Amino acid sequence: MIQAAETLAESVGVSAACRALGVPRSTLYRARQHQDEPAPRPTPPRALSAEEKATVRDTLNSERFWDCTPREVYATLLDKDGIYYCHWRTMYRILEAHDEVHERRNQRRHPDSPKPELRATGPNQLWSWDVTKLRGPHGIFYYLYTIIDVFSRYGVGWMIADRETAELAKVLIAKTCAKQGITPDELIIHADRGSAMRSKTVAQLYIALGIAKSHSRPRTPTDNPYSEAQYKTMKYRPDYPEVFAGIDHARRWARGFFDWYHNEHHHTGLALMTPAAVHYGQSEEVWQQRQQILEAAYAAHSERFVQGKPRLPKLPEEVWINKPEGEHQPDGLSVPAASQEEPGAQAASRGQSEATLETGEHLAILGQPLEQLDSVIIFPKLERELSQSY
Repeated sequence: MIQAAETLAESVGVSAACRALGVPRSTLYRARQHQDEPAPRPTPPRALSAEEKATVRDTLNSERFWDCTPREVYATLLDKDGIYYCHWRTMYRILEAHDEVHERRNQRRHPDSPKPELRATGPNQLWSWDVTKLRGPHGIFYYLYTIIDVFSRYGVGWMIADRETAELAKVLIAKTCAKQGITPDELIIHADRGSAMRSKTVAQLYIALGIAKSHSRPRTPTDNPYSEAQYKTMKYRPDYPEVFAGIDHARRWARGFFDWYHNEHHHTGLALMTPAAVHYGQSEEVWQQRQQILEAAYAAHSERFVQGKPRLPKLPEEVWINKPEGEHQPDGLSVPAASQEEPGAQAASRGQSEATLETGEHLAILGQPLEQLDSVIIFPKLERELSQSY
């Protein structure tokens, strides 16, 4: 802007040029003044030499002093070694010049956890599961296990128990896979890093069923957004009880909630389709019906549609947990990204069923020997693996 003002001033004068361009004249005059580069600050004769600074730094980072503050090093050298290098403030300045005013020990560190990037293009390719607490009477809690399909947001399996254990999670996952007809190498199951989620019991079940597992990064709740969002929807329902009278009350309420959520809740991320319609392949029929109604309304009163013939948004073609940066985001997609490993092909539409297991049923199953457990879970592939001792 200064250069433009100088050029314009040659023809119309400084004042007119500055007014036209909105540049203060004082700024223009100041820019014309020659400003010399500031002279480098001279090194004081009393300053430490480069060799002395290197000695101080080596002393501070030595094994003897790498867990001590410069003040402690300063006092120890005076008292025990009879050595004075410099003041402790100077020690801090030497460390700061090398970005070492922090933990200087060579410590073992946890490796960085990879960012999960998971993609689903249809139902039963990517599931997410989590456990939340429901407040009961007298300060006790019940535990709601929920498995949702990330693409359709449908709760494929849920259960309420009085405790959180890997064994209960294993039975719920196995029963849900059986009811949804999951085949090997078709499904990824994502969860956070809770003890049940990372348990050896659940991991062995994944191996037996040919399921790929994925976990959120530590202290990163946004890596499991779909389960967290569903729990928020649940707990913000107007009829959500502040305290459940008992576990039977909690199960009755949850049964009603999931019926509403699956069949009546028009999900914003699903182009206002219900999770059940998307999960069981009915979304296209619903879309066509809606579109016909809008077209009839347009034919009757086209003047009310100022942007022309109405067109409904389409269902997202893909859904991500942590979508990689730089990839195109389709219209209507409302949440994040998934794995380098491609999920299996879309499973065929199956009869509507969900795994809802009572705690007593779980305990009865868990009390049986493994041979009986196989028949309850209905997994022919597991008959050999689950009868082995891990």
